[in-house]
Amino acid sequence: MTTAGTILRRAAMVLVPATLGVMAVLYAGKLTSVPEPGTMVRKPTLVRVVTLEETDFLPRVIGYGTVTPVRDWRAVARIEGEVAALAEGVAPGQIVPGGTVLFRIDDSTIKLDLANIEAQLSASHVRDQTLQASLDLARSDLDLAREDLRRQEQLHAQGVVTQAALETTRRQELTTRTKVIDLQNQLALNAAERAVLQTQRAALERDQSLAEIRAPYELRITALEADLGQFVSPGQVLLSGEGTAAVDIAAQFPVGRIGPLLRLLGEGTQVTDLKARVRLPAADHAVVWKAEVARVGEAIDPATQNAPVVVRVPDPLGQSEAGSRPPLRRNMVVEVELFAPKRPALVVPAEAISDGAVLVVSAENTLERRAVQSGFATGDLAVVTGGLAPGVQLVLTDPAIAMPGMAVKPVEDAARKAEIAASALGQAVPTAKPGSGGGAGKKGAQP
Repeated sequence: MTTAGTILRRAAMVLVPATLGVMAVLYAGKLTSVPEPGTMVRKPTLVRVVTLEETDFLPRVIGYGTVTPVRDWRAVARIEGEVAALAEGVAPGQIVPGGTVLFRIDDSTIKLDLANIEAQLSASHVRDQTLQASLDLARSDLDLAREDLRRQEQLHAQGVVTQAALETTRRQELTTRTKVIDLQNQLALNAAERAVLQTQRAALERDQSLAEIRAPYELRITALEADLGQFVSPGQVLLSGEGTAAVDIAAQFPVGRIGPLLRLLGEGTQVTDLKARVRLPAADHAVVWKAEVARVGEAIDPATQNAPVVVRVPDPLGQSEAGSRPPLRRNMVVEVELFAPKRPALVVPAEAISDGAVLVVSAENTLERRAVQSGFATGDLAVVTGGLAPGVQLVLTDPAIAMPGMAVKPVEDAARKAEIAASALGQAVPTAKPGSGGGAGKKGAQP
């Protein structure tokens, strides 16, 4: 009994699962039901968008350059001598006002030469006086001689005076006339010598004026190469400095970036018509100086193929503010921004444009690829001139996961929109506060 029961249990353990398996295979087709194709619903993909609208846009291009003073000046000795005086506090880095006497070279030798010239001029005047007195006497003597000659000629005509006596009188008149002419020549020669002495005196007075070397305008001293008591020679450099009235920055701009900006302003616009400002990025704020476009550089840089534009910052010392805006100094590398008056424009992130097209959300909430025309680009922004209109929802989501035709659910990125508006005006990009729920910005996480 026990054996038979055991056999039955074992048979049931094999047959029951086998029977159930066969029944599952036989009825599987009837139990399975496939839903209709139209009943499959796919959840829309979240995409970040910004709703386009015209915003104030500041057309601009950015370049970089180094600061150089507009004026460089060197104090050069024009006479030889010992440095007798040196301005107090003259040292590299010191700023001296215009007109400051920087050096005084010993001019004692020049003073002695001037005294010698003055003595010779005084002697010349005395000699003139004596010659003039002699000339007056000689002229009186000549008048008497001429009167005597006329009388002798009359007597000779009457036959009273012999020819020999007449010739003697003529010889006396000629001798007296020669003496007058000689005195006149001495006076003329004396005047010529006095003119030479006066020229020499003027040259010495000029040399004496060169003994003092003054700053022609406000200077920042860059090098001091002579000291008190040092003997200097003509042509020797004593001091080097640079003017503080203005500085130039020869900024380099990529070729092809300035042209679109000029075309945006209209035909006939020149580079010098643009406005400029100079910026020095700092850790907590940007330092900005007012500037003006001075001229266009003379040649394209052969290494970088950049076009130089020279901008000028007037009165860099006057624009400086302690603790917030330092004075512009030689060799500082700064950012130069050329810009035109702001205007309304349709501005989009440059990364949203790919191969001349963008992704937008259609009225059916699907992705649509749309061709656009861009007229100007600056930084990470582009101005759209065709293909888009205000009110269109521009997709910012990475195109790798945003495919045309797919169903989407647009999510407005308010933070990115604020960034675009600020960047369009060249302003600092606002930072979203924690917990504000704003978008992630340019490189934020994708939905």
